[in-house]
Formats: sequence, structure tokens, C-alpha cells
Amino acid sequence: MAELRLLPKHRPVPADYPPEGKRRFRLTVEFDGTAYCGWQRQLNGPSVQQTLEEALLRLTGEETAVIGSSRTDAGVHARGLVAHFDSTARIPAEKMAFALNSVLPDDVRIRGSAPAPAGFHARYSACGKVYSYRFWNARHACAIGRQYTAHVPVPMDEGAMDRAARLLEGVHDFAAFAASGSVARSTVRTVYRAQVRRRGDTVELLMLGDGFLYNMVRIAAGTLCEIGTGKRTQEGILRALETGDRLQLGVTAPACGLTLEAALYEGEEEKALSFFGE
Repeated sequence: MAELRLLPKHRPVPADYPPEGKRRFRLTVEFDGTAYCGWQRQLNGPSVQQTLEEALLRLTGEETAVIGSSRTDAGVHARGLVAHFDSTARIPAEKMAFALNSVLPDDVRIRGSAPAPAGFHARYSACGKVYSYRFWNARHACAIGRQYTAHVPVPMDEGAMDRAARLLEGVHDFAAFAASGSVARSTVRTVYRAQVRRRGDTVELLMLGDGFLYNMVRIAAGTLCEIGTGKRTQEGILRALETGDRLQLGVTAPACGLTLEAALYEGEEEKALSFFGE
């Protein structure tokens, strides 16, 4: 494996850091996305961002914008989404997690809180992300954990899936892996690691990259699933990368199997590689 170096994207950090009289707090957020329409506030249902902002209003009396490291779709989960907010609250930054967890619903937890370093922005300072996608590969669907996996009742060849996943590593134009609603300025991304492994009846895809297009991991997971079940060959991935043709790839895998494992920042290479056993 090549040495990993996470590089900042040098996006401009908004100049209002932090507004006068306020401190910037950094949060690590875990949530079960089953009941939510995604991270970002929307009109069609409750979001995780809205839930956090309402909790902060209840806790501090301030209307506070919470900025996340990334958006997630309806039904997608997170263990390590990073967020920040600015507040005049006198609660010590390290204690903010305890305070918020006392007023948040059980399916949203703050795993850690800290003072944000100078110039920190949860979105613009991010250097990469780790996503996982999990399949439950058994004849019968599971009852416990069904909201975190996609059920595949026929045998999957995780070795073939892993070999195909490695084709995604490197700098590529991932236009074929973007859903039609994507508004990204560029479809070129770097995938540092892509790996498939089996743990009992669970087949897991892990992807580490500098960023991901809308539905990119779910399209990759759906394609690898079809390769693993013999419906497709890995040559389709190569053709898709060369041509940008979405028809060379498989279906978009269901949202329930996808989890944002970590948002990554400069200097967090060791943390990133720990997901891959390196």
C-alpha cells in the first residue's frame, strides 16, 4: 500500500470565525439515520441538523447554526460526522457532549466535543472521509441489525468483490458513479483505499477518499454486489472509469447499508488507516 497523506483542499474558510463574543465548538456526531431525511435541514421531514439545532436552542437559549462535515441521504447512518457551531454558552467545550446528550433523542449522540482550533471549519477543513457499506449475506434476512445492512440472500464472492474494489483506488474521474442529482463542479476524486472483507454473514465495503460524489459509495456498493453474485464482471468498472457511462455499473445500493465512519482532517492519517488494519 502506498503511504497515505491527507491534504487540505485549501478551500477558503469564512471570515466570520468566530463571531465576536462567541466560541467555536467541535463535535463528533453519531446517529442512526433511519428516522431522518438526512443530515441537512429539509421541508419534507426531520433532519439530524435540525435536531441538533433544536437541542442547542433548548440548552443555551440561542438560535445556533450547526455546520456538518458532509451531507447524508435519508436513511444513511454516521459514527463519525464532524460538526461545528458558534455560541456564547459558558459550558466548557469538553462538557458540551454531556450537556447535549441530555437533551438529544436516543438515535443521535455526541461522541466527543472540544474547542475548535483556530480557522477550523467542519466542512472546509476536511481532508477526507471513510465510508462503510454492509451487506447481510445469508439466506434469511436478520431481525437485529436489519436497519444497518442490505440483505443479499444468494452467495457473494467477497474475493472477487475485493479485487474489483481495488480498481477504484487512485485518482479517477468518477462521473459514472455520480447520481443524476449531483451538482459537483468536478467529478475527479482520489480514493486512497477500497477494500471488501467478510465477517461471518456480513460482507463489508470500506472506502477512504478525499471526497465522494452524491451516491458514489452506494453505486460502487451496488456494482460490487453484482460482481460478487456473478451478475457483472469487473471490466464494467474499468469501462465506466474510462467513459463515464453509468450503464456500465450496477444498481444503487439501499441507503440503510451506508455509514459515514469518519470525517478526517490534516494529520489524521493514522486514524484513517486504522479502519483498514494498517
